[in-house]
Amino acid sequence: MSWIVRVGWRRGVVALVIAVCIAGAAIEALSEKEIALVIGEPWEVMRQRSSATIGPAIPGRAWFNMPKSDARLHFIDPHYGFVTPLARFFTVMFDDELIDGVRMSPQIEPLLLDDTLKVVLDLQEQWRNGGWTPNRVKDFPSFADTPQWRAQLRDVNKGGTAYWLAGDKYQAMLVVNRFEDYKRPEEERYLITLGLSKSRGVR
Repeated sequence: MSWIVRVGWRRGVVALVIAVCIAGAAIEALSEKEIALVIGEPWEVMRQRSSATIGPAIPGRAWFNMPKSDARLHFIDPHYGFVTPLARFFTVMFDDELIDGVRMSPQIEPLLLDDTLKVVLDLQEQWRNGGWTPNRVKDFPSFADTPQWRAQLRDVNKGGTAYWLAGDKYQAMLVVNRFEDYKRPEEERYLITLGLSKSRGVR
């Protein structure tokens, strides 16, 4: 094999490896894991439907479990369904092998304020379009991208909370707080908490 042929062959191999890596990254991006559930259904139904791996429920116990990887929540109620961004903190509660609720942070790292508002406003828009309604708005108005809301969220002693109802079926709590990110102490970073459970009535 001549020197020119060997060089050409090696370049071809490198190009092939790069192409495979790019294709693998694209496939991974398209196959982001999700937990697909509706509150009140059997735990095993959720496990079989979801692409993210999560452990079994414990018969006769009220507890929780977490996906084995980053995953988004796909809430699959036919009327009130919605989808979150990928989450690293993601707990699904169960009570005697039935799904009892969700508590999660729909992000994989603390976010800048602009990105935080983008997430919460998108969730609220999905809820609004799906027939959810704000609850307890006198004391807990829904999030908005306004100077007043930005100032409130930047205040480490305040943050923000909003409540939403899906008819008489479900309730959601959305919380945003400033977070001291030790990896990036010079930046303002924020954590979002989303809680979902059966509705306990309108206030």
